[in-house]
Amino acid sequence: MTIFNMGSINIDHIYRVDHLPRAGETISACNLSTGLGGKGANLSLVIARLGGRVRHIGAVGEDGTWARDALGTAGVDTTHVVMVSDATGHAIIYVDDAAENMIVIHGGANRALSMGQIEVALADAVPGDWFLAQNETNLVAEAIRVARAAGLKIAYAAAPFDATVAAGMMGQVDLLAVNAGEAAALGACLGCPVEDLPVPAALITLGTAGAVYRLRDRTGRRMETRIGSVSVDAVDTTGAGDTFLGAFLGALDGGGDTEAALVEASSAAALQVTRPGAAEAIPTTSELARFMVDRAAPVPVTAMRDA
Repeated sequence: MTIFNMGSINIDHIYRVDHLPRAGETISACNLSTGLGGKGANLSLVIARLGGRVRHIGAVGEDGTWARDALGTAGVDTTHVVMVSDATGHAIIYVDDAAENMIVIHGGANRALSMGQIEVALADAVPGDWFLAQNETNLVAEAIRVARAAGLKIAYAAAPFDATVAAGMMGQVDLLAVNAGEAAALGACLGCPVEDLPVPAALITLGTAGAVYRLRDRTGRRMETRIGSVSVDAVDTTGAGDTFLGAFLGALDGGGDTEAALVEASSAAALQVTRPGAAEAIPTTSELARFMVDRAAPVPVTAMRDA
């Protein structure tokens, strides 16, 4: 099957700092690096590098043709990455000595997608393919409606997070991906416990505590699978959540079961954070296989509960 990923493509400017700046504080960076980033690009790269079939729907400016080419070289289908007059989206990223980060993004070309572009990109999609979206582009809700009408399964990474926007997506999404703080904020917005978010499936990352996947069947019965994290010395956590989701979705699309997909996702994210950067730190299939031999992932635990 194919994963159609409508997502951002950014040029990342990454500043290493000894601590994250406080309000009104000016600090000196230890060094600066520039590379490919954006949640959308990260997700496409993870899926492609781990052997999945992914078609990216996005846009770059003239300054970002190298970014589109980098995606293509990695195995991403970039047929529907168009060039527009806007500058390519970019991000300013601070990473401190504890591997924590602070990020500011500018949408640029990512906010210049058109419905015509999206409809053409989805013209040969078939029922059962995945449509993946996140909040760094325009036309997210509109594109999801087109994809659902074509019979695609919808995965939605609700970041950058806005509780009101995410709440409005709940009736359209098959798989919701959020972190623990976002899940709590969404539950508060909807007036329900996190365990009862109104989606068929939710993947909630918990940082160093791992992740939980909740699946609800048509009768309302719930399955919950938890997995811990792989213990590593983190260098940079930028893109860890993208790596987890991309690996998880790619494994599911490839026919893996939930527990196997969680093991692969946990391992891929752990390996990714041991390297500096976001896109350039994403592992390949062979790198992940070696890592999984050396570092056994925690065993997922599944429990069932009635509605």
